[in-house]
This record gives sequence, C-alpha cells and structure tokens, in this order.
Amino acid sequence: MFALTQNTSRQREIAEVVLRNGWDYMRGLMTGSKADEPRLPTPKVFRNILIELGPVYVKLGQLLSTRPDLLSGKYIDALTDLQGRVPAVAWSEVETLIRQELSRPLEELFINIEQEAIAAGSIGQVHRATLKNGEQVALKVQRPGIEQVVEQDIALIKNLAELVSLTDFGKDYDIVALAEEFTSALEAELDFTSEGHYTETLGRNLSSSRWFEPKQLVIPKVYWEVTSPKLLTLEWLEGTPILEAKLPQARNNQDIYSQRQAITTLLFRAFFQQIYLDGFFHADPHPGNIFYLQDGRVALLDCGMIGRLDPRTQQILTEMLLAIVDLDAQRCSQLTLELAEAGQPVSIQKLTNDYDRMLRKYYNLSLEEINFSEVFYEILQLARNNKIRLPGNLGLYAKTLANLEGVSRGFNPEINLLEQIKPLMADLFSRQLFGKSPLETFLRTALDLKSLSLRSPRLTELFLDRVTSETLKWNINVPDLKPLRRSIDDSANRLSFSIVVGSLIMGAAIISTGSPTPQISLISNVLFAAASFLGLWLIVSILRSGQFK
Repeated sequence: MFALTQNTSRQREIAEVVLRNGWDYMRGLMTGSKADEPRLPTPKVFRNILIELGPVYVKLGQLLSTRPDLLSGKYIDALTDLQGRVPAVAWSEVETLIRQELSRPLEELFINIEQEAIAAGSIGQVHRATLKNGEQVALKVQRPGIEQVVEQDIALIKNLAELVSLTDFGKDYDIVALAEEFTSALEAELDFTSEGHYTETLGRNLSSSRWFEPKQLVIPKVYWEVTSPKLLTLEWLEGTPILEAKLPQARNNQDIYSQRQAITTLLFRAFFQQIYLDGFFHADPHPGNIFYLQDGRVALLDCGMIGRLDPRTQQILTEMLLAIVDLDAQRCSQLTLELAEAGQPVSIQKLTNDYDRMLRKYYNLSLEEINFSEVFYEILQLARNNKIRLPGNLGLYAKTLANLEGVSRGFNPEINLLEQIKPLMADLFSRQLFGKSPLETFLRTALDLKSLSLRSPRLTELFLDRVTSETLKWNINVPDLKPLRRSIDDSANRLSFSIVVGSLIMGAAIISTGSPTPQISLISNVLFAAASFLGLWLIVSILRSGQFK
C-alpha cells in the first residue's frame, strides 16, 4: 500500500526511526496489528523523527513551520526549533564541490577560504572567504550529494503524504497536492541562483521608500561571477544577530530607548512595504537573519525563502487588519471567505459566530495590548476548524508577521505593531487606490471608460434584441436549492402514492358491490391487499422521515 512497507534500506531506516520515537499508529502498522485511524505524532515526536531522518526532512520541517494555516501553533513552535541543527560537511568534500562549480582555478579567484563553516543548514553551509580584489564574501555551498538524497527522499515523502491523507487532517486538505508543493520547494532550493535573484529583487525594491531611510537597511550584494546553482557568493556584512547587538554607548536611558525604537520602526516599515506594497517579502525574519552591523545599519540575510502576495490579497489583508481593530466579526468572516479557495461549502453563520467568540476576549483590551500576529494565527486556526482552505502564501504571511513581531519585541519590548503601521495606513490606501502613479491609473481608468462607452450601445442593442426574440437564457445558481427540490419531490411522491392507494380502495369497493363471483372477489381482494401494502409502506416512510408532525 505504501512505499514504507517495501524492503529497501532507506525505508527500513525510516521505519526504525518512526518506531524508535514511538508513533503509536506506525508501531501498530509495522507490527501487523490492527491500528485505529492514523493521527499525526505529537509535536516533539514529529520534530525528533524529522531530525533523525536527515537534512531533507529537516528542510521539510522548516517549510512546514512556515504554514500555520495547516498546523497548530504547537507544531509550528516545535518545527521552528529545527533551524541550525545540522552538522557541517568536512572541508575536503566542500572544496571538491567548489572547484567543480567554478570555471577558473580556486587560487585565481580567492586569496583564502576559511575551512571551518560559520553556519550550516540542511541544504548548504557558509564559509567566509576573501576575493582576489580583497573584498570579504560569504560562500554558501550546497551539501555534496544532497541532490541524490533529495531525489531519493522525495518519493518517500509523497508516500508519507498518502499515509497522512488517512488522518482527519488529511481528509480536510489535499495532502498529496501539498506534498507536491513542498517537494517542488525543496527542488527549487537546490538552485542557489534563485536565491541570488531573490536577493537582488529585494535589494532593488528596498532601495527607495517614502516610509524609511533606505540607506539604513542593507541587502547583501551578489557576486555573479563566482555564483552557480550549487554555489552562492554574497557580500560579507560584519555584524551580530539583532538580539545580541550592543548599541553604541548612550548618555541616558532615553537615548537607548530612542535607538531601539528607531531600529524596530525601520524593520516594521521595511517589511510593511514588502508585504503591502511590493507583494514580494522576505519570509524568514528570525533573529539569525536580521543583523545589526558595526556601522549602525540593519541587514536582512538569507533571502532564500520568499513570499508573494497579489494586489487583491494585499487589499483584503489590509481590510482584515482594520476589521480586527474594529472587532468586526461579520466583516472578518466575509474577508476570510474572499480569501478562501473556491468551491468549499461553508456555514457563514457558524464562521461569524466563531469570529465573534474569538474577538470577544479583546473587547476590554487596549490596542497596545493586542498581539496581532497571535490574532492572525487564531484566524488560521478558525479557518481550519471551519474546513476553509486558505492559500499557502497566507501561512507565510502570518509566520513572517509573527517572526517580525517576536524579534522586535525581543529587541524592544515596548514596541507595538499598531503604533508602527497607523501613520502608514492613509498612504497605503492611497497607493492601493491610485497605484504608484496616480496619473497612469487615471489614464488607464479613462481608457476603460472610453472602451465601455463605445461598447455599451452595441451591447444594449444585443440585449434588447434577445429579449424581444425570446432567445435570452438565464443561468441562475441558488445555494441550497437541491435540498428544497428533494423535499418537494418527496412530497409529490407521497401525494402520488396516496392517490394510488385511494384509487385502489375505491376500485376494490366498486367491484365488490356488484354480483359476487369468485373472479370478482379475487380481484377485489388483490386490490385491497395492494392498497393495504402501499398504505402501510407510506405510513412507515413518513414515520421514519421524522416529519410526521
């Protein structure tokens, strides 16, 4: 049934890891005993299984940690801990791969490369190096042999998805399609040139802004001449992770507060621009990817995980933010349905009631006391409870917002998201309404109106012609019409049976009033018997339907 039950060394290894970590359902499945309907392992067990299975599954866990629309907060927290838990590969193997990727000898391009990795992940590791021109760079090198491991494990991941699809979670979501999505993301991460292009795009987008000083925010430069699908060379930025940063000596506490306030404001505004204006955002702003540089600037590193939002989604999320501030449950439910994938039956009343219960606990809190990232997590949980499938990019959006707010609060506990975004809302609505260029938007609207004015007479003539010629057809789709039609059909059938029963009884009575002969008596008895049977069946069906009263 599943590839896990086949006899290969890798699959046996997976079975051993799963059994060793005590996933009860898998224990029963592997030992041949009857297992109840499967369920996901606990967050801790799930995390340990992924760690023991190796780099590909660690990366899968990291990707899952960006999807709070799929998993609860406990799973997200457990999987977030997977960051940075992979040991580095020996320098001899890394050096061989670097030489294979470069078109020129290593000695012609670099003065030196530090053999000890400064960071290691599931797909690659980073070494510090110096180019021939003296510039310091960071070399991100793919783990040797990782392509073969990914190819081997992707098939197993898809078969694991088939197993999970039997759980309640799997019944609510298309797990096989999600496995395809995650494995495609894994394959994409094997091409480091994509990360290079993402890094350059972020740099261009953040090079100008009306909301913050672009010179205070740094995106590393990409050195394309020493970059390949398995090797990414970036500008070396000297600094420390934001939560470990030591700010310049200040004269008093007020100066320290002002410095921290300025940095957190810079971060919030930069990400607000990425999310709500550019629709292209750094989706992994954890503390290790935000550096405070020695010159006082802030740098965003590791741009391999990117989120995208289309203009319609940006507008809905902006309105959702305002609906949360207003504690408007009905508007929140409407916006959630606008975001949801089409074709999902949802009870709007139940969804609104759930929102009302969720928002009720914020009634007595001031806006400064509301943690908006937690609110968005609750919205995703509420959508899961109502079997509403939201686009995957909303999970990245919520995770990014949560990471950003968490890092900012760790750096400056007095920060408040709403205070940061309130001054930007008017400008944001203006940009969403008129676009980046109001004149361009006006001209485009004028062209649309001109096209409409030219087409309107002909369309009106066509409509009137169809009305008068009786060829106009209306396609009307009324929700919940099928149950009404089924009820009417049942009532019509019962009425028909009642008429038939009455006719049989009357026919039998009429026949029996004549001269009694054996043949007539037989026919009369048959008619009475048929009427009695049909009448009894009709009474039983009405009683079983529960609609006797």
